[in-house]
Amino acid sequence: MTDTHTCCRENSALDRRTLLRGGAASLALWSAMPRAIAGTRDPRLLTVILRGGLDGLSLAAPVGDPSYVGLRGPIALPKPGETGGGLALDATFALNPNMPFLHALYARREALVVHAVHTPYRERSHFDGQDLLESGTATVVKTNDGWLNRALANLPAAGKANPKGLSLGPVVPLVMRGKAEVLSWIPKVYNLPLRESTIARLMDLYNHTDPSLAKALVNGLEMVRVADASGAAQPLVAPALPAPQTAGSPLAKGLNPNQFREFTEAAEMAAKFMKPHDGPRIGALSYNGWDTHANEGVLQGALGNRLGGLDAAIKTFHDGLGPEAWKDTVVVVVTEFGRTARVNGTSGTDHGTATCALLLGGAVKGGRVLTDWPGLTEKDLYQARDLKPTTDLRAVLKGVLRDHLGIPDGALGSAVFPDSVAVRGVSGLVA
Repeated sequence: MTDTHTCCRENSALDRRTLLRGGAASLALWSAMPRAIAGTRDPRLLTVILRGGLDGLSLAAPVGDPSYVGLRGPIALPKPGETGGGLALDATFALNPNMPFLHALYARREALVVHAVHTPYRERSHFDGQDLLESGTATVVKTNDGWLNRALANLPAAGKANPKGLSLGPVVPLVMRGKAEVLSWIPKVYNLPLRESTIARLMDLYNHTDPSLAKALVNGLEMVRVADASGAAQPLVAPALPAPQTAGSPLAKGLNPNQFREFTEAAEMAAKFMKPHDGPRIGALSYNGWDTHANEGVLQGALGNRLGGLDAAIKTFHDGLGPEAWKDTVVVVVTEFGRTARVNGTSGTDHGTATCALLLGGAVKGGRVLTDWPGLTEKDLYQARDLKPTTDLRAVLKGVLRDHLGIPDGALGSAVFPDSVAVRGVSGLVA
């Protein structure tokens, strides 16, 4: 895969232990890190899932495509330099102006956009689309594990034990479920306070009846201590955003940083846990609310605000890691499918096919839009309605997992992404 115009086409039920480990603050520090795969490197990988189907044509708008404005009509992003215009990426694409920090990373060559990207899914169900995205399978099948957990299980041996995964959210998402051990943290909004006397009774009960639960509770309490000691108990607000680069940007009017708390809280905790030298190195979190059927609001409405929140989360994670950890980090931002190319009758977009994915981090070879751009004329659209899928997301993920984490191609084509040997991993994504 190269840049803009030459990208490849290559192709529960919970038992009580699971509930405690996946539904409470049951995160223990671990010491085995994949240092050995690349000398002194200390690679980290965070996967962010945007649930609901991201409109990639509004995040990274093809403003240079002659058919773009006609298709998008009232929600077309203005060109850079125009009122409310996007932030230039190259001659064809402009970034939504609600994402100035991502644009700054792009300018520093620490972020790239993969456009017209897709999973193997070709229907329009959120549930099936998300299952396929997270399972990493070629078809929708019943499975209890996900590709990121299988990647954990196939990491090169390092230290005294295999590294653990990190999940942030009320439940462990499918992408992180499986045989490899996953440690979880629930954001404060989901937590129920426990009195010290209650914790003591639970500890006594588990010590006498279930040592595994007792160990999980001890680990969870230790992580609470670590989080509180590092300031996690303080009110969480988004950091200041960079100054908007266009006069018409909605950011110029000023946005309350507290509106981004749902984004920044998880990102802040991910950084706190992944930054220490003995912390987890592979994590996953997700954000809901990307289903924009009506009143999409590319600049100042629902989508524009969520893109601003995502930008704030990226900055929070970047700032929380610090420069030393950031330089060895890759963040992957993905969604189950895109939106229709045309606007519907309620100024929104319906379920589509291809969309865009983001790679960012100090370890990313960025400053590029990678795409085999299909065009937006009538004959170019998929099923006469969607952005045509041209780049398999699995090829992108394989390239990151192989070149950043050292997972061999054989394991990627069979174990991590089953039945995908023909889908070759993209090279050159990692610096």
